[in-house]
Amino acid sequence: MNIDHAALRQGGAIALVIGAPCAVASSVLAGGKNDNNSPLVALLWLGAVAGFVVGAGVAAWLQRRAMPLVHGMICAGGTYLAVQLVFSVVRLARGRDVSWLGLFFTFTVVLFAGLVGGGLGGLLQKKGFAPRTRGAAQPRSGE
Repeated sequence: MNIDHAALRQGGAIALVIGAPCAVASSVLAGGKNDNNSPLVALLWLGAVAGFVVGAGVAAWLQRRAMPLVHGMICAGGTYLAVQLVFSVVRLARGRDVSWLGLFFTFTVVLFAGLVGGGLGGLLQKKGFAPRTRGAAQPRSGE
């Protein structure tokens, strides 16, 4: 499969800056015994999903392989897995539990967010809205 790694890096950076902190904050806040029903948990979780949609949309919009949905899903899913891998290792090292079922459920939501973002990015391309500088998303030699 011919993947545009530069587009994935740019979309992944956006997902990391917007989606990942919201996801981690939501998880930390939900893990507290005193504040499980806080509306802030839901708001942060929605912010995380929106961040993954935007990051996936950017990856899909910048890619030059005519595979916006694939790029969107790889961007969102890969970013989520990277963040959760680190977060889960830290939780396990501290002797805390990890909800594997919760991680799987959230991963499916993130993949759907990647699908939505990929569709939006592909739609932008199809309508002729091209990034100002395509050079940033062009693959380097060897990719």
